[in-house]
Amino acid sequence: MNQTVRLRVNNEIPAYRPGLVSALDVGTSKVVCVIGQAEAGSLKVLGSALRESAGLKAGTITSLEQAEESIRDCVAAAENMADARIQNVLISVNCGQPVSVTSRAVMALNGALVSDAHLRALLMDGRSRARLDGHEVIQSAPTTYVVDEARGVKNPSGMFCQRIGVAMHAVAVKPSPLQNLKLAVERCHLNVIGTQFGAYASGLSTLTEDEKQIGATVIDMGGGTTSIAVFLEGHLVHADVVPVGGFAVTSDIARMLAAPLAAAERTKTLYGAAMGEMDGGADVVSVAQMGEEGDDSALRLPRSMLTRIIQARLEEIFGEVQTRLRASGFDVAAGRRAVLTGGACQLAGTRELAARILNKQVRIGRPAAFSGLAAANAGPDYATAIGLLMAGATMPPELLNPALAMQPLKTKGEMPFGMLGRLTRRWL
Repeated sequence: MNQTVRLRVNNEIPAYRPGLVSALDVGTSKVVCVIGQAEAGSLKVLGSALRESAGLKAGTITSLEQAEESIRDCVAAAENMADARIQNVLISVNCGQPVSVTSRAVMALNGALVSDAHLRALLMDGRSRARLDGHEVIQSAPTTYVVDEARGVKNPSGMFCQRIGVAMHAVAVKPSPLQNLKLAVERCHLNVIGTQFGAYASGLSTLTEDEKQIGATVIDMGGGTTSIAVFLEGHLVHADVVPVGGFAVTSDIARMLAAPLAAAERTKTLYGAAMGEMDGGADVVSVAQMGEEGDDSALRLPRSMLTRIIQARLEEIFGEVQTRLRASGFDVAAGRRAVLTGGACQLAGTRELAARILNKQVRIGRPAAFSGLAAANAGPDYATAIGLLMAGATMPPELLNPALAMQPLKTKGEMPFGMLGRLTRRWL
């Protein structure tokens, strides 16, 4: 428990900012809070908690009071385990119909050496262009630099050039759902210091460096949404959300079998499978009926019938994921690797069904192991929260909060070049 885990990015030990780091993943079916302690070259988990959420639908707040209560309960449990009190949190965002926004910026240097001021001005120009009417940017980052005719430059600092350019990728959402999510968190006396797209955070904690570089698609299957994040050449290049998740499977079971939602969820968890080969053959399962009590009133049905209900909905979800990937152009460009994360991906046969529909090599993504995080809490449902923790401990503040990146510097020392250097070396 006292050992720490050293994470390597691009074969380097990240420069963690010492201190407490707090991550909050507020989803339709669950809330996860993880509190970590960052030290030089190491990051360990002090406390973590998962609680059932209420007051959300498809990732969007529907009841501030219920959402606040769920968040407060989860944070309190994590604080008690960590024996610490937190004020600042980094949150995941899946609400507001997230979309990708790209931009480019160019600067003429006329043979000058690329300096701190040049990079700052170039990045600010790129971020100012990464905008979409009626949306708010929750994260933005450079994906590549162009130095004269040389494309794919990772770190242009210290180079001579006539012209320098940058390509930016941002994720934008509708502002009202985002503000309501922040309000629910702030009502728990917490300060939101940054936002990250949920599937992107899951990718940070589950993908290998080769997967990020060669190309991989993260499919984060939550209770109310299925989020898509495409990584290529080490960067997030596409983001999207299908507004259907695991709760739709539970609802299908409840409606078709006239079962209470709680009984449908229990039946899905204990006996459900995504493909007929995984359903246990001729097994019979009992499902409680709405408004009735006692075992005699339970509906008995072949397990294969339950599987058909689940498979139909999951086929619809993966089919929509494939449609969106094809429309974006990244279905083929991002390679054949897909990684499933989130609580809804844990049904037997889900990986095999996804591989068949998406025509990709699919694996279940589990977050990197950390000291202090129990093995039982290191499943796919913790992937987003762990990714947020990693981001909060390593990323420069202007990547966590786009508003900071758009503020002009008043003095030379407000954002040291070392921070920009870390940005270009580790996250590009």
